[in-house]
Amino acid sequence: MTTTRDTRAHLAPVLVAGRARPAPGAPVHNPARHGEIVGEHALATESDVDDAVRAAHAAFGRWARLGPHERARLLRGAADELGGLTAELAMLLTREQGKVLWESRVDVGGAAYILGYYAGLAGELDGDRILREDERVTVHVGRRPMGVTGVIVPWNSPVYLCFLGIAPALLAGNTVVVKPSEFAPLALGEVLATLARRLPEGVVNVVPGTGAEAGDALVRHPLVRKVFFTGSTGTGRQVLAGAAGNLKNVSLELGGNDPALVLESARVTDTLVRELVRGVYGNTGQVCFNVKRIYVHRSRYDDFTDRYRAAADEIVVGDGLDPRSTMGPLNNRDQFDKVTGLIDRTRAAGATVHELGRKLDAGSFGDGYFLLPHVVTDLDPNAELVTDEQFGPVVPILPFDDEDDAVDMANATEFGLGASVWSEDRDHALDVARRIQSGSVFLNVHRVGASAVDMPFGGFKGSGIGRGHGIAALEACTEPQTIADWRDVSGLPGPGPAGDAR
Repeated sequence: MTTTRDTRAHLAPVLVAGRARPAPGAPVHNPARHGEIVGEHALATESDVDDAVRAAHAAFGRWARLGPHERARLLRGAADELGGLTAELAMLLTREQGKVLWESRVDVGGAAYILGYYAGLAGELDGDRILREDERVTVHVGRRPMGVTGVIVPWNSPVYLCFLGIAPALLAGNTVVVKPSEFAPLALGEVLATLARRLPEGVVNVVPGTGAEAGDALVRHPLVRKVFFTGSTGTGRQVLAGAAGNLKNVSLELGGNDPALVLESARVTDTLVRELVRGVYGNTGQVCFNVKRIYVHRSRYDDFTDRYRAAADEIVVGDGLDPRSTMGPLNNRDQFDKVTGLIDRTRAAGATVHELGRKLDAGSFGDGYFLLPHVVTDLDPNAELVTDEQFGPVVPILPFDDEDDAVDMANATEFGLGASVWSEDRDHALDVARRIQSGSVFLNVHRVGASAVDMPFGGFKGSGIGRGHGIAALEACTEPQTIADWRDVSGLPGPGPAGDAR
């Protein structure tokens, strides 16, 4: 295999207090062409992380004192500049991450959109509220920033998910240190460098590198008071253990094994089928709350499955930069091997595996981590593909006869991030949704965009701790503080001034 290097220098450096610093680097490969090096990312050391955290700690007091409205003004200015970079950086993101170009535009465009949204919430942090006021005491309750916030970002939607963490943290008055994924650090690195230039020195810092070194050092650093982590449940457990050293506040958005329940009251239409195809294969199946398993009432099962396979068969798999592609490659070798191994074991266990879609360029298909969409039928409800998160373009479809059984199967997992219920009877669908153990349940939709930025988002069980998005994210970035202004302490329990009991 011939290795080629992009003639343009795409670099993701360590960024401390607004200054890039030299560090040993590692290549970033194009998942559509293994041999193409798109750029390099720094390998931040524990020392680099310490410097970045200390720079953020030094900047914290000044940034917090600016107040929410001045911080919002600065964030809006950064959003205006970032909006003009979306088209160029979307192409870079597709080349390093693999997703098709329109998906990259949504991802990169999230930086400006999310900053603007949170800037509009400055009033939520404006002053304290009076909990109680009488002749004896006035009780003020307010929310205060925590301090240095570490944000650890995954590779599937790096810009959008990063800004869902850093935007509320910054508006709330915290400073941030971001650890991008080594699989997709380039576009995010350029976005963060632009943001850092628009804000006071040290407010935004970046430490690319491995999770084992840079990520672990960030989680364990004693000056980091808050950690946002998005990623797998297994790594989330490690983050929680590392953060326990000095009792950090953590927000964990972890894996999902999201069920979709197509009830007897659903009508199998082209719209329903297309929505569920989008819900499964968006970003090549690499979305935490994509549909991972579909349960269909037996009276609708044959019709649904036939139409679903026909719709999935229209997917065109190829380089995400080619406008004819409707699905790009998987992002990296480990993920490719995991998903293909899962498909092989499912087939060997006797399930019916339908390989669908078409290759845009059959001759170069093996040059990338390309995988055609798959649909699996005739499998056991406890099969590995059903119980585990596949995070790739393969979905099991299973029949059910009794609605209670369908709910039980939906809940029979360690995960609880997202789910959906499909029905013409919305009141009944709402009743079913309330029985599903999941942080978000969608009715008649289940894909990226269904969880808007103002809707609280997070998981039950092994899918996470805490909630992000909207006001919930601002609350997750602040500590509540009570100030009790006592004017008359007579009658309070305890000894008096001379030690006599009152």
